[in-house]
Amino acid sequence: MTTSDKALVFDLKRFAVHDGAGIRTTVFFKGCPLSCPWCQNPEGMNPNRHLVCVTSNCIGCQTCVKTSQGEITFEQEPHIHGERHADAVIRCCPGGAMRYDSEWYDLDSLMERLRADKVFYREDGGVTFSGGEPLLHADFLEPLIHRCHTEGIKCAIETTAYAPDYVTDTIFPLLDELFIDFKIFDDKAHKQVIGVSNTLIRKHIEKALKSEGAERITIRTPLVEGLTATKDNIQAIAQTLASWNPDVHYELLNYNPLAPAKYPLARKTYTLDGVKPLSDEALAGLKSVCLDAGLSNVTTS
Repeated sequence: MTTSDKALVFDLKRFAVHDGAGIRTTVFFKGCPLSCPWCQNPEGMNPNRHLVCVTSNCIGCQTCVKTSQGEITFEQEPHIHGERHADAVIRCCPGGAMRYDSEWYDLDSLMERLRADKVFYREDGGVTFSGGEPLLHADFLEPLIHRCHTEGIKCAIETTAYAPDYVTDTIFPLLDELFIDFKIFDDKAHKQVIGVSNTLIRKHIEKALKSEGAERITIRTPLVEGLTATKDNIQAIAQTLASWNPDVHYELLNYNPLAPAKYPLARKTYTLDGVKPLSDEALAGLKSVCLDAGLSNVTTS
């Protein structure tokens, strides 16, 4: 959910060093139109705010069961079935285990948080907008970027580029850095695995890489065994990127094995059990594929 006046944020990560240049504050917006089965932030997929239980804080008092009037049951830990009494449940929880998975911010309150970290940004750092998909919040994001720039704060985005043309045309030129995912080349496979066509994504990446300021852009592919981390997929993406802009920074992101631990809190089931990060040898092999395809600036992480 979003309006031009406020947006749902599920996390604010301070002192981030992997979300753009320098030291940054990363703002994670709620909601994403894609359904990647390897999602690193499953708590950000749903666009709505929900009641969650941080079980490590639960003291087993079961006060929430009574307060929720039957919407919460207890079997070793609380199980949430409804949220009509969420505010009361949060207030009554003595351990602080019950909380919302996100908070509403208006422009003033979010700028106050970002401004507090400005001293750490120095010349290269700044704010990175992530998610979820920050472009879902374009009406909020545009004035936020303008306010950041007015105060000398640089802005970056981590995005799927899955948005209407008018959104990318408005937001992309405002940013100091852009990190855009290109996950799966084949459109049919993209639909099957991620749930949407990649036509818009490819269109926006091509336009961005052929535009003035393309040096601000990094294209990323998350590497997941059997899904994205195949020679055919990486070769097709690399060849296409090279035809658009052979000098683009292309980053191969190794699989993150820590993400599955987040899924129970988000009331989701992780479906890729057994997937492991690629070996250094496999990473090097895929990097060679990209270089052979005509790209000159390829990194792995």
